[in-house]
Amino acid sequence: MADNILILDHVSYKYSPGTAYEVTALDDVSLSIKEGEFIGVIGHTGSGKSTLVQHLNGLIKATEGHIYFRGQDIYDKDYDIKELRTQVGMVFQYPEHQLFETTVFKDVQFGPKNQGLDEKEQIKRAYEALGLVGLPEEFYLASPFELSGGQKRRAAIAGVLAMKPAVIILDEPTAGLDPKGRDDILGMISDMHKKRGDTVILVSHSMEDVANYVDRIIVMDSGKPQFDGTPKEVFTHYKQLEAMGLAAPQVTYVMNDLKDAGMSVDTSATTVEEAKNAILASLK
Repeated sequence: MADNILILDHVSYKYSPGTAYEVTALDDVSLSIKEGEFIGVIGHTGSGKSTLVQHLNGLIKATEGHIYFRGQDIYDKDYDIKELRTQVGMVFQYPEHQLFETTVFKDVQFGPKNQGLDEKEQIKRAYEALGLVGLPEEFYLASPFELSGGQKRRAAIAGVLAMKPAVIILDEPTAGLDPKGRDDILGMISDMHKKRGDTVILVSHSMEDVANYVDRIIVMDSGKPQFDGTPKEVFTHYKQLEAMGLAAPQVTYVMNDLKDAGMSVDTSATTVEEAKNAILASLK
């Protein structure tokens, strides 16, 4: 059984505590995340999902509770938070806004350089990371600002990968992209996870995006995980998800409609492929 890489123990977070503007963004959250898991954190705006992941590399400090990375409390006074941030890499929403170097290659090299690695290792890591995100070589020496939206997104993700973090957090990595761009980026993240086996945490408000890729979904609402399980387990609660302002994948609705219409289909299908097989099986 894989070991827990991150543990949240009764974590709460309040914005502006003790003032008239106090807001509880996380409410007594306890979770464990295993090495190598591919997790989707889902929730509507204001559900606490971004606040949750920003605790995992110490960007935000919990008002109450503890967070452990590989068994060590990150709030211990002699804990190296800088080292934690190279181990738990964060790709923010619109990460291309963080691109700043004169070439794509230099931008990707920046993280390893900051880690104090020698130039040979920096270059090796930049090549590896750009290869993983599938950015064509002709763009390596281009200015990051000449790239398309999807290409910029890949370059920004490569910049985090080059630091070889054990955990990669992607906060709405498909925001603002067209459907093809979205599929490309999610497919790339999925391939990368299969190749490297890192722990990947993908934050999104779209069930459709996440259903096809992740092994586990954590649904946040009002600062708490309301559901936590495999996509199949979580989507059986599609009526409750709707009440939270979230939609299950379209496949879930189609299968439930077919069942209501009298077909004996397996309604737990979460992908188009599974739905096709379930429908064919019911017609035999």
